[in-house]
Amino acid sequence: MSAITRRAKRPCIGFRSLRPGIRPVGAARGAGSSAREQKTMAKVFHKGDRVRWNSHGGQAEGEVLKQITSDTEAGGRTVRASREEPQYLVRSDKSGGEAVHKPDALEKI
Repeated sequence: MSAITRRAKRPCIGFRSLRPGIRPVGAARGAGSSAREQKTMAKVFHKGDRVRWNSHGGQAEGEVLKQITSDTEAGGRTVRASREEPQYLVRSDKSGGEAVHKPDALEKI
């Protein structure tokens, strides 16, 4: 029996071998995190919350000044925000500078 014949007899478990519409066990529809699930699980912060974020010089800490839910000018730039995807104006404890961050960039402390 040649190596090619033996290889052809082994079952293939890769995705490419499956017919369209058939998923392997454990890959059920809806498994994993979709964009919709991530939006509903977004972090929510309130005015006065103490937060930490990554900065050019390392990590920075400060407080949330306000939640931004519409397109506006803040933190020295145009902010694209909505009720579904808010952003937060924060003030650094160390420098006193203000910046705008998405919720995923902030961590409560």
